Amino acid sequence: MTIIKANTNSSCIYRRHRFPPDVIAHAVWLYFRFPLGLRMVEDLLAERGIIVSHQTIRMWAEKFGRQFAGTIRRRSDGQFDGKWHPDEVVIVIQGKKHWLWRAVDQDIFVLDVLVQIRRNTKAAWRLMRKLLKRQGIVPRVMITDRLRSYRAAKRRTMPSVEHQSRKGVNNRAENSHQPTRQRAKVMKRFKSAGRLQRFVSIHDPIANLFHLLRHEMTSADFREMRSLAEQTWCELA
Repeated sequence: MTIIKANTNSSCIYRRHRFPPDVIAHAVWLYFRFPLGLRMVEDLLAERGIIVSHQTIRMWAEKFGRQFAGTIRRRSDGQFDGKWHPDEVVIVIQGKKHWLWRAVDQDIFVLDVLVQIRRNTKAAWRLMRKLLKRQGIVPRVMITDRLRSYRAAKRRTMPSVEHQSRKGVNNRAENSHQPTRQRAKVMKRFKSAGRLQRFVSIHDPIANLFHLLRHEMTSADFREMRSLAEQTWCELA
C-alpha cells in the first residue's frame, strides 16, 4: 500500500500532530473536495495504510480546513465586481427551519454564505452587509429571485446598483445549493446551525479553488487549470 510522503518543510500549525502534514492535508482535501462522510474518508486513508479515526479527521477538517479556506478567501476577496446572485434555501435542523443565504457571481463562484433563522429584509440586509464588507466593492448588477426582501435590503445598502428579479434569472444561485444538499444527505442532516455555518464557510472557498468552467475551455486547458488548482492547494497545505 502507498503511504503519502511527509513534507519536510512542515508549518508550525502542524506542530504536535502525530501524522505528517501531507496526510492531514490529503484528508482535509478528500472531505471537502468530494461529498464524502468522515467514515468514508477514514476508509480511503486506511486503504493507503493510514490508520486514523473519523473523530480525528473531523478535528483536522475544522482546524486546518478553516485556515486553508481563510487563505483562499483572502486571495480572492475584492475580485468579484460583476454580477452578484444572492439566494436562500431552507435547511431543517433539529426540526426547525433555518435559511442558508448564499451569494455567487456569474460563474457560480461562491462569494459568501450566512446561516440565519429568518427569511426577511433584515436577513437579506445582513448578507449584503457581509458581502460589501468582505469584497470591499459593489457589484455592477445584482440578480435575485422575486423575494421582495432583496429589493428592500438593496435600497438600504446599494441603492445605485442595478437590480434584476425576473423569473428564471437566478438559476446560478439556486444551483449553487446542490453540494450542500448532497452533503446533508451524506451526513444525515446537520446537527446545529453553527455546525452548518462552519462547514459551508470552509467548503465553499475550497470548492471555488477547484471550480473550473470546463464547458468554456478545451481539454488541454482544463487539465492545465486543474493541475494549477492542485498545485495551489499543495502550496496552501
